[in-house]
Amino acid sequence: MQIRAPAILVAARQHGETAVVARFLTEEYGVIAAYVAGGRGRQLRPVMIPGNLVDVQISARSESQLPFAKPELVTSRGPVLTEPLPAAAIAWTCALTATALPERQPFPALYSSLDACLTAICVAPSARGWASAVVVHEALLLRDLGYGGEVLRPTGEHEEVLAAMDALAAPLDHYLLADRRGDVMAARSRLRELLGRMT
Repeated sequence: MQIRAPAILVAARQHGETAVVARFLTEEYGVIAAYVAGGRGRQLRPVMIPGNLVDVQISARSESQLPFAKPELVTSRGPVLTEPLPAAAIAWTCALTATALPERQPFPALYSSLDACLTAICVAPSARGWASAVVVHEALLLRDLGYGGEVLRPTGEHEEVLAAMDALAAPLDHYLLADRRGDVMAARSRLRELLGRMT
């Protein structure tokens, strides 16, 4: 395997003292898990933040081997992580995507959806400008993974967005996170709590 592609880093877990096992969402190849040597080192630590857009080179000698990855930062989401609401939204959307999507199956629409959602979170002046994008991404995940439902973008009042978010909670929990809900749904509950305080 030899791949070089734009990717969204959706998960990064410590491996040993300095390495990271990361999950990258690419448009053409889907989610790919890979080993990043020195991922927790001074040079790569700012790159290995979930939500970051990277240019990644992935290589493996065989299909059974965990690939090695060399990511280069393209767009950092780091500056907005000091704000609790955007940080919670990025944590949730990345965790959901990393957990729900099967590896090495392309979902181009979901790549575009996540990229647009993360961009909106980073550039909108408030959550009212991006909360509906989170709901759309959740609904699109359910649809594209075969669990049906319409992908409607909530418009109008903030309460309408919250109602749509509440309606998606059970299907997400039941279908996408059935055996892995723990910390992932906790991230969503945190985001919902913060969004609820805005009303």
